[in-house]
Amino acid sequence: MSTRKHTALPKAQILIEALPWLTRHHGKTVVIKFGGNAMVDEDLKAAFAQDVVFLRQSGLKPVVVHGGGPQISAQLDKHGLVSEFKAGLRVTTPEAMDVVRMVLAGQVQRELVGLLNQHGPLAVGMTGEDAHTITATQHRPEIDGELVDIGRVGQITAIDPGAIQALLDDGRIPVISSIARSQDDGHVYNVNADTAAAALAAALGAETLMVLTDVEGLYEDWPNSDDVISKLTAAQLEKLLPELSSGMVPKMEGCLFAVRNGVNTARVIDGRVPHSILLEIFTDEGIGTMVVPDGPHVRDGQGGAR
Repeated sequence: MSTRKHTALPKAQILIEALPWLTRHHGKTVVIKFGGNAMVDEDLKAAFAQDVVFLRQSGLKPVVVHGGGPQISAQLDKHGLVSEFKAGLRVTTPEAMDVVRMVLAGQVQRELVGLLNQHGPLAVGMTGEDAHTITATQHRPEIDGELVDIGRVGQITAIDPGAIQALLDDGRIPVISSIARSQDDGHVYNVNADTAAAALAAALGAETLMVLTDVEGLYEDWPNSDDVISKLTAAQLEKLLPELSSGMVPKMEGCLFAVRNGVNTARVIDGRVPHSILLEIFTDEGIGTMVVPDGPHVRDGQGGAR
């Protein structure tokens, strides 16, 4: 008798391809910055939640960090408050900060926790204010040689990952809004979510930092070519930083900070692709751009056969 050709066999091949990556990443912490299109498209939001739960059920320890630019802009409009940006950062008045806090902790975070918890009692929402997880001071960017006051925009001064680690040890998925309190003036500050994710990844000793964005990765020669740089070292990235578009700078600076502070890899991936997290972590090819530390201590195959 000939063996029956089972139509599900290709699925077994896909699962087996994931095996070495499941083994490698088992028990490791993965910090994921949730943002861009994945944050506003209903199907992509649902796929993101499935991916994060899949990581958790596969033995990894995901931590989600989010901002909420589009939602904040929409809510500020409703309140008749103008959205103004300087040096790529939102000018945040005390009135605008109340809206930012409400949107991040009361809307975006709650929705994401709800999506994750459709799959079980897994996700717990918190902000950088909780348990002094993120402490910040006022950030004054330099514009044309002068330091400019842009309101309640924070620069991280300290990270205490204890509460997040306790949640991870309890098998939970922490979902963190990127707002922080200052120990100096007691004000609450809006912190760039890319920067917060990178700082938390370093403080948690994460295996990898993943940043979801609205492009395929870092392009080699944009706009002349759409070839994506698959892998580069911290030193190579540092040289490219001055040439990057303003939107990519905090993401790539975050990746650079992470790999220079103990995180094994940092990846920028296309959040417009459904299940992009699984494609990046559990396939040989991977997608997006991966940043690795400098020097001979870099291990081969830190995520995909790049």
